[in-house]
Amino acid sequence: MQNLTEGKAGSLILKFAIPMLLGNVFMQIYSVINSIVVGLFIGKEALAAVGASFPLIFALVSFIIGIGMGFSIAISQYFGARDITKVTRTIDTMWIFLLVSSIIITVIGLTFSRQLLVLTGIPGDVLPLAIPYFNINIIGFIVLFAFNGGTSALRGLGDSKTPLYFLIISTLVNIALDLLFVLVFKWGIEGTAWATVIAQAGAFCTMAIYLNRTHQIIKINFRRYVFDREIFMKSVKIGLPTGFQQTFVSLGMVALLSIVSQFGTVAVAAYTVATRIDSFASMPAMNFASALSTFVGQNLGAGRADRVRSGMIATLKMTSVISLSVTIIAILFSRQMMGIFTRDPEIIAIGADYLVIVSSFYLFFSAMFVISGVMRGAGDTLIPMFITLLSLWLIRIPVSWLLSDAIGIHGIWWGIPIAWFIGMVGAWFYYKTGRWKLKAIVKHLLTVDAGAK
Repeated sequence: MQNLTEGKAGSLILKFAIPMLLGNVFMQIYSVINSIVVGLFIGKEALAAVGASFPLIFALVSFIIGIGMGFSIAISQYFGARDITKVTRTIDTMWIFLLVSSIIITVIGLTFSRQLLVLTGIPGDVLPLAIPYFNINIIGFIVLFAFNGGTSALRGLGDSKTPLYFLIISTLVNIALDLLFVLVFKWGIEGTAWATVIAQAGAFCTMAIYLNRTHQIIKINFRRYVFDREIFMKSVKIGLPTGFQQTFVSLGMVALLSIVSQFGTVAVAAYTVATRIDSFASMPAMNFASALSTFVGQNLGAGRADRVRSGMIATLKMTSVISLSVTIIAILFSRQMMGIFTRDPEIIAIGADYLVIVSSFYLFFSAMFVISGVMRGAGDTLIPMFITLLSLWLIRIPVSWLLSDAIGIHGIWWGIPIAWFIGMVGAWFYYKTGRWKLKAIVKHLLTVDAGAK
């Protein structure tokens, strides 16, 4: 557990963000290796099936994980206020919510998997591969939700290192099983899905054993948990907008995929590979923004609202340097990176164009996420939700659709940075109003100037 209320803001946020970033790097390494194995040893149809399934999987889990972020924010604010009783009650309530939710989502996903995949408009030769891959991943939702719950609780307490260790273990196991099931057992795309589920289950089980034996606050034992309705309502009030935001973002991914699908299997495969690479570039901004949210939550909980602005400025500086560096790499080596996944020259060409266009504007993306991270840490998640939905559904999707009709598939790619810019401007203007500082759970903060301006 780490106290983020004392010390230099930039150093604290960097120290807290690095383990999260490393953990996500390992997760993306698995995702990349999985795509390489699928692309080189199974085929472009299987690669397209993985790409088509991911937005739907994300759509099913994003709402619940988004609400889980509300619990994490509540944990960070109660921990900042040193109210350990409410910290433990919040964790208990979160676990119960995630267990029930995961069961419901699993049943829905398995029942309507074919119908959901058909809605994306994926090519007919991809659908038979996508259905079993999708269903097997859904079977692992319960352990996925449980693992994310433990990770959220630890990060709310200022501990980003412990989740990293379990993510590393999970990733290494996942890669090993991926190679075993596909190259040795010849299980095809279904083997990659089973590798993911088994690795996630192993990560959660080892985390549960470790926490039960060593942690002072977090214990995983559903028989002793107590559901606190008041804390549940407060956490849901914070997390619900983020849950809706995550859901509509994932549905936006499905809508964007349906536009890409109109250009055929090769385009879907190229989009799948390019977004795998693109996900590496987005990780620093997302993880630093998450670290900033915890920093803001703890400091508001401790009555140190004066530290919020310095934390945001420091985070913006760090993410800007990283974003510009990644932009240069992506532009210079776009074709080489695409060539790691496939030997198909058409897929490489389409994916490289995506990377050159989108990566040129990573600075907008990082600024948007960091500024929104301040509001989320304060517990104000409603306005960031509206800003995200505006930039996605009123800007990105319509612009991508219109431009794709006018200039082809490149038009889809141009819709992405245009939406980022609108989202960044909206987040900045709302931050400057200072209204977000009225949303903190700990009420003594309402009279403190958060230094928004």
